[in-house]
Amino acid sequence: MFEQRDLHPDVAAVRDEHAPGALVYDTERDFEVLPTSALTDLMMVVDDVEPRGYRSAWLPDDHPEILDRLVGDDVIVGAPGDGSVTWTTQTTPPVVLVKPRVEGSPEDFVSFLVAEALVEAGLALPEQFLGFFGESYREFAAATPTDPTTTYQLALACYDAYVALHTRDVFETWAGEYAMLAEAWADAGERLQPRLDGLGRAVARGKTEFADAAELAAGGIKHGLDVPAPFDALDTLAYREHGAAYAVTWAEKLFD
Repeated sequence: MFEQRDLHPDVAAVRDEHAPGALVYDTERDFEVLPTSALTDLMMVVDDVEPRGYRSAWLPDDHPEILDRLVGDDVIVGAPGDGSVTWTTQTTPPVVLVKPRVEGSPEDFVSFLVAEALVEAGLALPEQFLGFFGESYREFAAATPTDPTTTYQLALACYDAYVALHTRDVFETWAGEYAMLAEAWADAGERLQPRLDGLGRAVARGKTEFADAAELAAGGIKHGLDVPAPFDALDTLAYREHGAAYAVTWAEKLFD
């Protein structure tokens, strides 16, 4: 299931700086939540495990069934919407997993994704949206008059924006020391910019779903781009400092 990944020297240096000793593996197959069988294999290559279970009481009564896989007392690695690279600090050392879906992506961009995961692990950020919201997710859902799946997508976008507020400061320092990674980060932002331009109008005209717009805006925050209202309220020091409580208030004001 796992094969140790060869790292670009810049990525190896980022690991040494932000998550010393972290293990980086390619996975044999894609996954949303790491299957139990694969998790057992993973436990064989780490020194220690400290599960951080998520509580079923944190989920609103009306929620997508797939989120039930995130609750329990076991180690849970990955979540729906995680993308091509995921990580955990529930193990010692931390582990970063690169999924086969990265195949076909530019190698420099994949290197950036791995470096990004190492930075996130080193900053001890919440691993998943449910770890970020905790019991506040019920309040967020109550304030969001959308279907359960859309509510989850919005929560995931808010989580991504929160993480971006912490990691962006690191990415902005890479231009000198880690030029390849800095260029990959900047290039991804340049590719995203056209999708942000006119995003507010696209939502108003029904050409872009609100949840999709929120996720695009979260990407814009990660890459240091200007994002339109109402998502610009998530690109603030107040959100970085107050986290989930701020996200709940944002949703309450937005949908009032």
